[in-house]
Amino acid sequence: MQLPPQLCQAIELETAQHNLQALTRAATELSENYRSQRSARGMCMATAAHRLAYTAVRMPATFAAARSVFTEIRRLMPDRRITSLLDLGAGPGTAGWAALEVFDEVQQITLVEQDEGWIRMGKSLARTGENGVLAHADWVHANVRTVASFPVHDLVISSYALGEIAPKVTRAIVQAAWAAARTAIVIIEPGTMRGFELIRLLRDDLIALGGYVIAPCPHQDACPMPTNDWCHFAQRFARSALHRRLKSGTLGYEDEKFSYIVASKHLRQPVSARVLRHPLRHAGHTRLRLCTGDGLQTITVTRSDNEHWQRARKIAWGEQWS
Repeated sequence: MQLPPQLCQAIELETAQHNLQALTRAATELSENYRSQRSARGMCMATAAHRLAYTAVRMPATFAAARSVFTEIRRLMPDRRITSLLDLGAGPGTAGWAALEVFDEVQQITLVEQDEGWIRMGKSLARTGENGVLAHADWVHANVRTVASFPVHDLVISSYALGEIAPKVTRAIVQAAWAAARTAIVIIEPGTMRGFELIRLLRDDLIALGGYVIAPCPHQDACPMPTNDWCHFAQRFARSALHRRLKSGTLGYEDEKFSYIVASKHLRQPVSARVLRHPLRHAGHTRLRLCTGDGLQTITVTRSDNEHWQRARKIAWGEQWS
């Protein structure tokens, strides 16, 4: 997966105006903060260099996660038109860029962000990248923790933002976000035990509010994941030359791991099962770790199983199994 060419060019033009050494130092600090599970968009965004470094090294990753989730929504809800998007804790507008790659019918985007620096950055990227919908988006300068209600939109998303907030406050935000969602709500957090625990908590809340979980879960029952494990997925994305330079990387790609939940206002037939880990493929059989309506299962598909063998050889982590 790659960033849209217009966004890549906009990031390159923005970063070209800044000292490379300062950007490299800022990128290192961001990586250290992310690995230690401290805020990557909040407290450590002290300078313009930190924001620019984020757009170069973290924005592609969070874009990849958001687009992956949006693509699954489109697959599961092909008849639902998403004409408006509300992004809570929008940062530089990453989710908006991702949504426009999947939902070409989007006409209205509202982005709620407390950091004025991010709002300036987001507007600049939209203008430079000639993204008409985002260039005319409604940026709301506000802290989501203090907003009592949000305007109604078809799809509401919070991406990599709620984990920085106390759980009690987060749950109140999600309740208000659910009230603002005409079609569905999406919550994405880092694919860590901490990130998943928040997703599990909010999943329960959304079900209690009347939501229908459509992804990734194949059921509405209690999450069967044991306390020493976590449900997460991965999306591979291409690294730009600038990305590799700032992170001293040699590979042309990176894998972003994330946990997420999608709850719909409309009853949908859930997937029958979801692949929870990389399939273990051998010469004569493939082992799949699944979440099903009957809980966690590990199945073995052998070459003699003509009906399922070819599909098992091609299926990927995170995909539906039936």
